[in-house]
Amino acid sequence: MKINPFKAWRPAEGKAGDVASVPYDVVNTQQAAELAAGNPDSFLHVVRAEIDLPAETGAYDNAVYAKAAENLKRMMDDGTLIREEQPCFYLYSQQMGDHLQYGIVAGCHIEDYENGLIKIHEKTRKVKEQDRTRYVDELNANTGPVFLTCKDNDLVSGLMQKEAATEPLYHFTAPDGIIHTVWKIEETGVFAAAFAAVPAFYVADGHHRSASAVSVGRARREANPNHTGDEPYNWFLAVIFPESQLKILPYNRVMLDLNNQTREEFFQGLEKSFSVVESGKKVPDAPGSVCMYINKTWFELTPKEALPTDPVGSLDVSILQDRILAPLLGIDDPRESDHIDFVGGIHGTAELERRVDAGEAVLAFSLYPTTIAQLMDVADANLLMPPKSTWFEPKLRSGLLVNTLD
Repeated sequence: MKINPFKAWRPAEGKAGDVASVPYDVVNTQQAAELAAGNPDSFLHVVRAEIDLPAETGAYDNAVYAKAAENLKRMMDDGTLIREEQPCFYLYSQQMGDHLQYGIVAGCHIEDYENGLIKIHEKTRKVKEQDRTRYVDELNANTGPVFLTCKDNDLVSGLMQKEAATEPLYHFTAPDGIIHTVWKIEETGVFAAAFAAVPAFYVADGHHRSASAVSVGRARREANPNHTGDEPYNWFLAVIFPESQLKILPYNRVMLDLNNQTREEFFQGLEKSFSVVESGKKVPDAPGSVCMYINKTWFELTPKEALPTDPVGSLDVSILQDRILAPLLGIDDPRESDHIDFVGGIHGTAELERRVDAGEAVLAFSLYPTTIAQLMDVADANLLMPPKSTWFEPKLRSGLLVNTLD
């Protein structure tokens, strides 16, 4: 795989903790405004620029993109962000409790994405892809990195371990308790050579960010009669984690109604395909079973028929979708349905119980998490997972390292 060092825009000394923000897509406008309150340096003023506009401003209003560009320029002009003098790679670690993961921050080539060497496992939604494309194009920058993974490589892991023993560039604890550390890598050749032996990258999180960066790069390539392939617009910002570094949490579901059925009718349908046991178990012990919460009670659901063996059909999210959500609850397309909501595993089963007990939902499903191996198997087969199949934690912070397309 090709990776490219870049001249990052990054927080000035002492400002990393103030600048770095959660990704744009894990908070709504109100939450972003609350997180950025009293902090003009928060990168949420760039990635959720509507927080600085009148409340009635739509999320995709022209003013949002203009304000984002204005705020980014302000941070560059006033020294909140400074630019690296030479192209570098970076080592980026995050620690959440006892889980510690290390990744390499670099530019990845749009042609590797176009040629299927950067593999995807989810569809993108057109409106969200268009939104991110405008952000990249109008700000002339990748403001948030794409979260990539790859097969473990001993040379890459050894180089990361060696780098982690040096003095970091940034080290801070975010308000959510996650510890973030960044090291600058100036000797880039050995890392580029090590990644040249890696056969493929996989998009773990950031399908819209990667697709939009490629769209902008492609448009600029087509508009440039002297295109060489080395221009900055050919590369997009990513953090690449070897697979063993990562932790996937479940992506659970809550149902807002029973599809015009009584509880008894729903259970009758359920018991045709599943063994339903009132177990009190909140989280499945292994793949293949599902835990369900309804009326203050936890049930374990075990399929009566053999499970599929294909990469997509064997996923726990597919078992739930194909055997319960679609046939019993009328959810044919979870992306478009108003009858379902999704709860990231970081919130635990307590959030599922809270929503059902509060009457916000009628039941909840707790799933066994998708594995990295399953994600890679699906992508290698050029297949797509059902929506909301994976929840990665911790999340990559935006604003720590920004890649401009010039």
